[in-house]
Amino acid sequence: MAGTTRVVDQEIGEKAERLALGPSRQISIDAFRAVVMVLMIFCNDLGTLQGIPGWLLHTEAQEDGMGFSDVIFPAFLFIVGLSIPLAVQSRRRRGDATATIAGHIGLRALALLVMGFFHVNLGSYSPEALLPRPIWAILITVAFFLVWLDYPKDASRKYPWVLKAVGVLLLAVLAALYKGHSAEGMVWMRPQWWGILGMIGWAYLLGGLVYLFSKGQIGALVGGMLFFLAFNSAAHLGWLEPLAGVKAYVWIIGDGCMPALTMAGVVTTWFYQRHPLNQKAFWVYALASAAGWLAFGFMTRPVWEISKIRATPSWTAICAGISLLCFAGMVYLTDVKGIKKWYRLVQPAGTSTLTCYLIPYLHMGLVAYLSFRLPEGMRTGVLGLVKSLGFALLVVLVVWLLGRRGIRLKL
Repeated sequence: MAGTTRVVDQEIGEKAERLALGPSRQISIDAFRAVVMVLMIFCNDLGTLQGIPGWLLHTEAQEDGMGFSDVIFPAFLFIVGLSIPLAVQSRRRRGDATATIAGHIGLRALALLVMGFFHVNLGSYSPEALLPRPIWAILITVAFFLVWLDYPKDASRKYPWVLKAVGVLLLAVLAALYKGHSAEGMVWMRPQWWGILGMIGWAYLLGGLVYLFSKGQIGALVGGMLFFLAFNSAAHLGWLEPLAGVKAYVWIIGDGCMPALTMAGVVTTWFYQRHPLNQKAFWVYALASAAGWLAFGFMTRPVWEISKIRATPSWTAICAGISLLCFAGMVYLTDVKGIKKWYRLVQPAGTSTLTCYLIPYLHMGLVAYLSFRLPEGMRTGVLGLVKSLGFALLVVLVVWLLGRRGIRLKL
């Protein structure tokens, strides 16, 4: 009897390990990523509209509150965290050593930081620069594609390295030609707030390294998540003021809020991968954790208010709770109920996400260069909202067509 029990325990343990090191792609994560990416493109396009409800937009820095658009970026950071365990586990199955995986995480983060660095400087591009701003925006996007395209793996083909070199050279030339305007006058490219991609890069780097070096131990993962939230809280309470002198050189992005959101996703995947053995464990975690995040957010609102621009702990916690509930809903829809056909319509946004994010920059540059504007009626009210949603879906279609030609970015 004891021997039988040991055999059963061993089988359960092996099954748990297989689940923990399961497939590198999960439909619910990809589907959630696709929906959030479509909404990100939609929300980014809202700036071209007028006469639309204020609750759809970002709140101002001085306001205490949040709009629909204020939830999208933190949801994406949460999804970055959801994906980290799957990516690390996939590389471990290939036999990659810890140092090799750490190097891969570092290179992916660096790529995002480079793209974010160029994007954030695009915002202060000077009309006095040699190249018009739209042309500069188009060319940096083309360079990103040349450098980080998912080229064929055939070692006999040398052209990928040539194209990569052309992309790097193009970025160097564009950087040399850059002129920006500031309160001090004309300036060159410089780090600012890193841009969306740069912030994702920093959060991914921290979350990836925590998961990698903790070997996925749940205690360390929860500890990392709470540390970043505590850092965020301490920063807003003024407890970190003695460190102000080093903030410009060594600091945690977003005062800790962004890696906190990413680590919330990492912890969620830890439970998500184990729920086939004990379905109740995942749902109890999802509901209890979401309730805890939301309670913390609303209870501390009087202390530091809710603000995306200021990256307050209340905003961080509320967004983590919302993201967790939305992901749990996606798990129920796709994994439990098996309702997946709709996902095919937006699948490129879930599997070629970076390509989806960059395509609008080509559109923005081209439209600005041609000084093209849709009639006011198509940029107003409900019709404008339909236009923005249609644009987001059109981007997905373009990415699908590019994917059929083997054109997609991969870090």
